[in-house]
Amino acid sequence: MVKARILSYRRGLHTQNPRQFIVEVGEKAKDAIGKTAVWKSSSGKRIAGKVTALHGKKGAVRILMEKGLPGQAIGTDLEIEA
Repeated sequence: MVKARILSYRRGLHTQNPRQFIVEVGEKAKDAIGKTAVWKSSSGKRIAGKVTALHGKKGAVRILMEKGLPGQAIGTDLEIEA
C-alpha cells in the first residue's frame, strides 16, 4: 500500500468535478495508474476509486472515485492498494 495526500478536486476555471481528485503520490506515481485508491473517513466509511492518469510531472495523479468525497477530505491521506 502506498500513502497519498488529496490535494484538490480536478477543476477548471469555472467548474469542479466532485468525483475526480488530484492526489500527490510521489515518485511511484507512474506505477499507481490502474490501481485502486481507498479513502477512509473518521467514522470508518470506505470510499473507493481508481487511479486514472498522471497529472503533471511532480508525482501527482488523477483519481476517479465511485462517489464524491466531502470537502473535509481535502488534505487528508488515502491508500493506493497494489
